[in-house]
Amino acid sequence: MSDIKIAGVMRAGAYSPNHIGNDAAIFNAAVEQLRKRGCEVRVYSEEQFNSNEIEEEIVLNMCREQASIAKLQAMEDRGCLVINSGFGIENCTRERMTRILLGNKIPYPDSLIVNTNENVADDLKKAGFSSCWIKRGDFHAMHKEDVSYCRHPEEAQEVLHEYFYRGIKRAVINRHLVGDLIKFYGVSGQPFFFWFYPFDEGHSKYGYEAVNGKSRGIHFDLDYLKEICQQASDILDVKIYGGDCIVDPDGTMRIIDFNDWPSFAPCRTEAAPYIAKCVLSAIKEWRKRK
Repeated sequence: MSDIKIAGVMRAGAYSPNHIGNDAAIFNAAVEQLRKRGCEVRVYSEEQFNSNEIEEEIVLNMCREQASIAKLQAMEDRGCLVINSGFGIENCTRERMTRILLGNKIPYPDSLIVNTNENVADDLKKAGFSSCWIKRGDFHAMHKEDVSYCRHPEEAQEVLHEYFYRGIKRAVINRHLVGDLIKFYGVSGQPFFFWFYPFDEGHSKYGYEAVNGKSRGIHFDLDYLKEICQQASDILDVKIYGGDCIVDPDGTMRIIDFNDWPSFAPCRTEAAPYIAKCVLSAIKEWRKRK
């Protein structure tokens, strides 16, 4: 009988827009890798996790519901090991992520954080924003309408007020960056890192990859991209991560999105063993501290 008992908590379908199957597939692949390494993993749905007390002190999860995050954080405060951390998952909500990355000088677009009932057109013009992105600031995107591309400040003003009427009180406005869009996946402390051009590969969640369009193959420093992603992983406290960045025509890179445990859809077979190794390494360090 294994001495490593893990609760595996899957992601509720509402938080896997257009990727329910992919999210489940990478989670199950990681669980299988842990079982091959002798761990006992009991799998719960996010609803089951919220409705029941669990015995395991180690939690591997893809949670996104606010109640789940609060429960994970309470478990961490009691000394349990949680991957990804509930605090890290919360850090990936848009406003918190923007403040943390900019505050720690991680390359990121110029941004305004606003109330959705504000008049922002003049502020956008003063800041030199022409086209921009509006993203709900309070939580993870659940619908296509939670992320909006705007071609000019007047359109941004209209879209922002639409967010207000939908009950979203806070938003982040990012300057639109022209260049190659890159999607990446990584596992903290592990040699695994995967990147690709999502538009070229037909990989999409909401179709917004078409805004930047087909890549030009602009040269960039891959080692530097890995470095800033690891820094973001550490600062945000997210061990299993993915996201997007833009490579400017001069090769400058800026992260535009950073997510806790994405789908790893194009590379899940390669990623799963490294996710398991990351978890086992974290368990070893956690037991030393106990």
